[in-house]
Amino acid sequence: MNVWAIDKDTPLKVLLLELVHRFGEHALALNTRETHRQALELCSLSDPHLAAYIYTFAQNPGHYGIDLKYPIAQHNIIGEHENLPLEKIIDIISTHLLP
Repeated sequence: MNVWAIDKDTPLKVLLLELVHRFGEHALALNTRETHRQALELCSLSDPHLAAYIYTFAQNPGHYGIDLKYPIAQHNIIGEHENLPLEKIIDIISTHLLP
């Protein structure tokens, strides 16, 4: 995937590039149904119901929000992780989605 060719804002592209750099191009799947420029959804390759919705809207510059999605919807964590720096978002993604 050419990260710079997707229609997302620059901080999300930076996040994707950093994830590819650290974990490889095929470590996570990008849900292409998310069309908002300031949001994307990544999911685990082994379980597409295990996902992370990352967004930059309503965040301070250079910061991200992340909602964690689980196979059991009642366990989803929505709106608790806001205005986090890149490194913290990468830590959460790696813990939540990578083996």
